[in-house]
Amino acid sequence: MDEQADRGVNRELRARFDDVYGQYQQLRSGLDTLQTRLAALRVTRRSADGQVTATVGAQGQLIEVELTPAIYRDRDADVLGRKVTETIRAAATAAADATRDLVAESMPAGSGATDFLKTGDYSTLLGRADAVLGKGEAKP
Repeated sequence: MDEQADRGVNRELRARFDDVYGQYQQLRSGLDTLQTRLAALRVTRRSADGQVTATVGAQGQLIEVELTPAIYRDRDADVLGRKVTETIRAAATAAADATRDLVAESMPAGSGATDFLKTGDYSTLLGRADAVLGKGEAKP
């Protein structure tokens, strides 16, 4: 009787393992796709007057700045500097939003990754793992 019970438990464990492994494979495939999409992500923003255009990547890294010839009319370096900075910041903010959206599409709900991208707080990223690991620890 014990041998049959052990076999039943083993079958249940194997089925649970197969399920978890299948979820892992699906997540891994999704992460490969996410990585490709993030590498290709480009966000472009233009200043209100159209004189400055900035393009950034998924991590907000500056890829290109374009200036129209009209910028030479003003001849005010401080104004131009602020305009360039504001345009790059707008593009970086939009890239962060787009990155968050892509990650949210690819990650399981409650994974903490999306919250981490919003807040930059590692405790949100590790909170779920800590909770899971805490369940497995013996309580004194």
